[in-house]
Amino acid sequence: MYVIATAGHVDHGKSALLRALTGMEPDRWEEEQRRGLTIDLGFVWTQGRHGSLAFVDVPGHERFVGNMLAGVGPVPAVLFVVAADEGWMPQSAEHLTALHALGVRHGLLAITKADLMEPELAAEEALAEIGQTSLGDIDWLAVSARTGEGLDRLRDKLDDLVAGLPPSDPAAPVRLWADRAFTIRGAGLVVTGTLAAGSIRVGDTLELARNEKRFVVRELQSMGERVGEASGVARVAVNLRGAHREDIHRGDALMTPGSYRLASLIDVRTRLCVPAELPPQVLVHIGAATVGGRIRPLGPDTARLTLAEALPLRVGDHLVLRHDRGVAGGAVVLDADPAGFQRRGAARLRAEELSGYADLPDAMEELRRRGVVREATLRAIGVTPPVAPLAADWLMAPDLADALRERLAALIAQRAADPAAAPLKVEEARKALELPDPRLVVPLLAPGLLVRDGMIIPAEAPDTLAPAVREALAQLETRWADRGLETPDLAAFGLGPAEIAASVRSGRLVRLAPDIVLLPAAVTAAIAVLAGLPQPFTAGEAREALSTSRKIVVPLLEHTATQGLTRRQSDGRHTISAPFAA
Repeated sequence: MYVIATAGHVDHGKSALLRALTGMEPDRWEEEQRRGLTIDLGFVWTQGRHGSLAFVDVPGHERFVGNMLAGVGPVPAVLFVVAADEGWMPQSAEHLTALHALGVRHGLLAITKADLMEPELAAEEALAEIGQTSLGDIDWLAVSARTGEGLDRLRDKLDDLVAGLPPSDPAAPVRLWADRAFTIRGAGLVVTGTLAAGSIRVGDTLELARNEKRFVVRELQSMGERVGEASGVARVAVNLRGAHREDIHRGDALMTPGSYRLASLIDVRTRLCVPAELPPQVLVHIGAATVGGRIRPLGPDTARLTLAEALPLRVGDHLVLRHDRGVAGGAVVLDADPAGFQRRGAARLRAEELSGYADLPDAMEELRRRGVVREATLRAIGVTPPVAPLAADWLMAPDLADALRERLAALIAQRAADPAAAPLKVEEARKALELPDPRLVVPLLAPGLLVRDGMIIPAEAPDTLAPAVREALAQLETRWADRGLETPDLAAFGLGPAEIAASVRSGRLVRLAPDIVLLPAAVTAAIAVLAGLPQPFTAGEAREALSTSRKIVVPLLEHTATQGLTRRQSDGRHTISAPFAA
């Protein structure tokens, strides 16, 4: 399917032309048909050479510009209508300004009412205006809805137009701007809109961007027919299970869950207008949405927009800006997640930064600006990650990763130069490098280094202990080698609570209880003694054989059981596990 919007001044024959072209009535409301004036959006369709052609008929009256923008926003091509007897008019210019602000590049000019006046003069005037905008040089033809003149040629021209439209991505995340929402008895809420990209299937779950409510697609229609799947660009009607009339309104967006980031603060580059010349308060249009906005000029063509309501926006999105005098111009989103201004002069520095931003996002440049960012965050603002995640779902700019590797190596070398210092902890490294997640530290380590017990050590190192602690333990092992289960005075060897805990983690000491710490050799020797007892044995028999106290032997047997060295039987006696039996 191909979707085309109309544009043009009121009463220039847009609806009459579509009626003659499709045989359908675009004016849905009784008041529209009575007054002969399109007030709201109309939708009609016909068949072309390359597929179905769907038309969004927009109102031309100045009072309904908001409705016009709701119809044009998501549509990639326009049928611009100018009447031969009136020529270029104020709403022609305003519609053209909106199209230019949105960056619409594909269109066709129809000079209507050609039976009333020669069309060449109106065409010449219109083409001169249109040629200065994003539409550029477009084809034109003369038509008359009353006599049928030019309708066959118009169909051919429309087929040529849609043949040149860029393809949409059926795998893209869905962002469907609701331009109508109504209830049908027995079915519930139905939402209509122009699906610009992505695919919707019956059974899919869609998320309402405004409040993150989720709804399942119960039924899907396109051009009045039930379908199991629709892919952009397409006009769709979506029946949502569990949704009520008050849940969704025009301008709401239904999206693939978690695929877009809601933004109420954005940095933009303006088009067709100068930020400093705009009033502080403007209306901001995107898709079918209209929200209030407060604009703060930053540079000659850049500004910060604060939206009255958060919208699902991405880098590269086009907006229309409007005030009480009509369409002022447009803007393209440069940053959908900017940092706030925290210090004096920040706005000026931000203006300098934004001057180097391209209208279309550059993935690597966007990653460089952010340095470290989650993959989902980058995708949610419309940027495809240019590199693979460094750790978990974290992305890091390659040049930043290289710089951090050098800084980390220097930190490790500095710590290693102090013989009394413990190895660098991963958390210490994270803080020093200002990383958001400790998991990012490991990929930055130089070859030959690893993490053990939360510390960074050489791969060949036996433990993570500081040299001074390792020396104290060596003295303890020498002087306590024949003391059996006698608990040493660790403080006399310079081992405080932190050093003891580190030694237990590294396996150089064994903690049986908070106040009972032994050398591993003492536990090994005790197992050898217990293996010589008649099996099974009681705790009392173990105490006598080991010449120790109950205070020692009970936690010892609990420890050996947890380590699989002994087994406790149901009657409370113990046996040595088979691999350790004599």
